[in-house]
Amino acid sequence: MAVTHFEQFNALHQGDRPLILPNIWDAASAQLAQAAGAPAIATSSAAIAWSLGYADGGNLPILEHLSAIERILRVSQVPVSIDIEDGYSTDPTRVAKLAETLCDLGVVGINIEDGSGSPQLLEEKILAIRSTLTARKTRPFFINARTDVYLNGADNSKEALKEVIQRLARYQNAGANGGFIPGLTSPIDARQLAKEIGMPLNLMQLPGMEKPAQLWKAGIRRLSWGPALFQSSYALFSNRVTNLLLDKNPTDIFDHRLTYHYLNNLAINLE
Repeated sequence: MAVTHFEQFNALHQGDRPLILPNIWDAASAQLAQAAGAPAIATSSAAIAWSLGYADGGNLPILEHLSAIERILRVSQVPVSIDIEDGYSTDPTRVAKLAETLCDLGVVGINIEDGSGSPQLLEEKILAIRSTLTARKTRPFFINARTDVYLNGADNSKEALKEVIQRLARYQNAGANGGFIPGLTSPIDARQLAKEIGMPLNLMQLPGMEKPAQLWKAGIRRLSWGPALFQSSYALFSNRVTNLLLDKNPTDIFDHRLTYHYLNNLAINLE
């Protein structure tokens, strides 16, 4: 019997190395990540919004977001997880309906965050998602519950870590499969967190952090990069366009590029 994408994705959190999860934003970035060997991919909500001309933070219309996801799924051959910010609603029922739609499209799971809201609200959203999907007897669905304690300004203190532990415990009891703690940078705190929380933990790689292998030893099972790949790629694009407009004639633009045939063959191989 063939292994499902969900089974593949879940197993990647249980291996002897961290799951390196590139954050993509469109069909092309999905194809390139797969071609590079990514065993799974995840979207960055900020990167998708920017790629479509919207600001991050709930400004991307859901129908446009879903269309972007469908284009990614058309080319994806590996498990795909979708970042849905806070679910785009304070109504748990509406959030559960969105998760149901994504499940039907074929994604393996979601990131959903507490943001500046209360932990109780995210707990209720996770409970609603689980209840809805269980009632429909759909396939398994990986909920990665993100807490923004550190992104909201808390330093790497014992009090902040205690708050993170309390929130993730609530989310796990509500039905989350994993916990995401962007902004946590201390490997000591990561190790303590992994001892306290019995589900796979995800960090966002930031400048100056330990290497993935060291974070895995501390108990972290998944690493992602948020919008960093988009920012890096588009910084290069912006720089090259600026130089062209200044008539600097950057000849190295032809030295550092993917070939026409390589890019075209990525599409041909899907047919």
